This record gives sequence, C-alpha cells and structure tokens, in this order.
Amino acid sequence: MTADSDSRALGAFLKARRAQLTPGECGLPETDSARKVSGLRREEVAQLAAISVDYYTRLEQGRVRASASVLTTLARALRLDDDQQTYLYELAGRSDARSPRRRPAQRLRPAMRRLLDQLTETPALVLGKRLDILAWNPAAVALYADFSALPAHRRNYLRLLFMNPVVRQLHQDWAHDAREAVAALRMEAAADPDDPDLAQLVGELSLQDADFRTWWAEHRVNSARYGTKHYRHHIVGDLTLDCDTWTGPDGSGQRLMILTAEPGSPSHDALRILTSWTTRQASTDRPRA
Repeated sequence: MTADSDSRALGAFLKARRAQLTPGECGLPETDSARKVSGLRREEVAQLAAISVDYYTRLEQGRVRASASVLTTLARALRLDDDQQTYLYELAGRSDARSPRRRPAQRLRPAMRRLLDQLTETPALVLGKRLDILAWNPAAVALYADFSALPAHRRNYLRLLFMNPVVRQLHQDWAHDAREAVAALRMEAAADPDDPDLAQLVGELSLQDADFRTWWAEHRVNSARYGTKHYRHHIVGDLTLDCDTWTGPDGSGQRLMILTAEPGSPSHDALRILTSWTTRQASTDRPRA
C-alpha cells in the first residue's frame, strides 16, 4: 500500500469505529436531539481525544499524519481493543505506543530537598515533567493535601486540580487556575510530544472532565512562572498568595513552586496559623517513646 492509501484506510477505520460507539459508552452525556449520523460525531471524538475538530477531520480525510501521542489518545477515546490498536498503529505507520521507549525515572535533586526542608512557613512543591509532584514540605500538605497518602502515580498537579474534590474546592477561581495549569502542561508537552505518560494523563483527564477537553483543544500555552492564587481553606479561611516557580539549572525540568503572602497581611497571618497548627498536629500524632 502507498502512503496515500494507508492514510485513506486509517481515515476509513476511524470513521467506522466511531460509528460503532454511543456517547454513553464514552462517558459523554446523551442528548434528546436526533443524530444525523450513527455513533459518535467527529466533534465528540475530537473532544474525547483532546484535539481540534479540524485536525480530526483531516485525519479521517487522509490529509494529515497522526503523531504517536495522538494515536494513543484516539485509541483510548475510541475504546480500541488490543487488535484494533495494533491495526491503528500499522495503518498510521507508527510504532506501537503501548511498548514505548522508557523514560528515565524522575529523581529529586538533593538541593531541591534542602530548599524544601528550609521553607518552614511557606508552602512549596517540586514539580517534574507533566507537572508531577515529586516532593513537598509540611506547609504544602497543610494547604493542599497529604501527598504521601496518594499512590506515586496519582501525585500530579493536574490530576489533583481536576479530580480531587478537596483541592478543587480550595481554589476560589478554579476555572482560571485550572485553565492556566492546562496551558502550562501544553507548553511542557512541546518538549516531548510522544511521551506515553503524557498521553495517558491527557487521555484520562479528557475522559473525566469536559473542561479539560475543551481547554486542551484550545492549544493555549503559558510558562506559569508567577501569578496570584486565591484560596478558601477549611481551617484558616481566605488566602491570597503569590505563586512563583523557579526552574532548576541542570536541565532536568524540575521546578520549585513557592506560595508566599505579603508580610503583615491577613493571608500572611493565616499562613502562620496554618503552619503552626500543622506542626502541633504532627507533634500530637507522633507516637510517644
């Protein structure tokens, strides 16, 4: 087969597969309006795969070649089984992303750990690739959540922001903060677009949250180096905190995220109360000798 015929075959396969699915099977709301086509619409597949409708349309028409990361999200969106996924990758002329080149594990730099340990009244996180949470200090636990209670693969800033009710409700302007975080992930994705872990994260959030699907498809980018966040904490109430991030100089992509309050402000006092309460709580919970 020629490249053109392969592209046409891929398009035909995608079209046939979406015709076999219903919105309900893919986690989309059912509508009462009559559907002009059987199965999923193109825009629904694009939404599930977090790509633009125009891009997906060109895929079905054989006018563009899909990247490995797009194939991964399409396979998940269209609920393909193992044989169907193998067929999809063969038609696209891509290696199977289910057996990807392994990325080295992200390891926390010792200097970052020391910085965290020295920030006693300031919430701080170390973010790695895909906004994975690699490390944190007690003040960050007091503000957000007990990260140590989560499985390592669930410690991701985006996952918590979209899927953890406590973290989601913490943000007074959740839509703004979440959209900016999606834009930051978009910018990170440019450095390694074929990262299978990134594809898995995007696919999972796309299926779980309509806002994420919409914002990911917008292709907005943001380095998210600084900004202001407004929180409503269940213990100390409202907090207005400056959020700054610094990128490590070693090329690892690790970033230190620090949240601070203006000295003398109500938020500064609330942070001190929160961190001191956390210290007392830890002391109370510590087993006696």
